[in-house]
Amino acid sequence: MTQDREDRYATLTQLGAATELPASPEEAVLERVANPQAGVDYLVRFTCPEFTSICPMTAQPDFAHLVIDYIPQDWLVESKSLKLFLGAFRNHGAFHEDCTVTIARRLVDLLAPKWLRIGGYWYPRGGIPIDVFYQTGPAPDGVWLPDQGVPTYRGRG
Repeated sequence: MTQDREDRYATLTQLGAATELPASPEEAVLERVANPQAGVDYLVRFTCPEFTSICPMTAQPDFAHLVIDYIPQDWLVESKSLKLFLGAFRNHGAFHEDCTVTIARRLVDLLAPKWLRIGGYWYPRGGIPIDVFYQTGPAPDGVWLPDQGVPTYRGRG
């Protein structure tokens, strides 16, 4: 590993170490690394098909398929810290809308990306699926933005 790489990763505290799942999203530490391709527009996608949280009223589990797309500027999110952050919602009581937008805003605050969008495709409870979408603004020109690939919910129809 070159000195440059060692310096780039010196601030990471979770990668390569045994790390407990945070007790809550607020306690979770999201980490970032310098983007080695800064100045080049490209899309990064994270897909979390088994996201869970808890209904704040009933304490019943809620499940979602999340798709997070962003165009980085100077920073990339470190993926282990993102996994731990998302996992911290498992015992967190919040409505679907709050979970989805909270995740997006934490990432925007950490990374200051050129652009970010999140699709929260929530599985039905009580017969109604809720899909939540957030993005920071219009998508930039010149970057391939594939469809998120998650169909809207259909029952047996």
